[in-house]
Amino acid sequence: MPSPPDQARAEPPLWSIAAAVIIILVAPLVLYSLAPTGHIRDGDTVSSNGQQQVQIRDSATSEGAQDNTCLLDPNSPLIVVRSPNTDTDGSILAQVQGNPSGEWPFCPVHAEVIVQTRQVFQTPAAFGTLREILVGLFPR
Repeated sequence: MPSPPDQARAEPPLWSIAAAVIIILVAPLVLYSLAPTGHIRDGDTVSSNGQQQVQIRDSATSEGAQDNTCLLDPNSPLIVVRSPNTDTDGSILAQVQGNPSGEWPFCPVHAEVIVQTRQVFQTPAAFGTLREILVGLFPR
């Protein structure tokens, strides 16, 4: 029968197992957040680049206003319905999400709006701050 000190050396320490599990779980998240953003595609989430005036696709959603434009709040989330690849002028058809405001001139929720690629940016990854820290540590 082995003595207690020999038995402790035979078992792997729990901290090394925990460290291995954490590395296995965190590594894909870090690599995914460091990956560059691709082209804007249908179904992607984008955000408005500052406060933007955009056209509403259907004037019936403008609730009786004189023109069919509305304002997007800064960083207002949008879901791309039609990407710029299928349109000749580079416009994107997107659906407004979040930031509900029933007041005119702000865009109502779920309204389909026409935006230009310069008016939006792809929503950063969830680990954007972690990415900035890692890029700062390892300059190119």
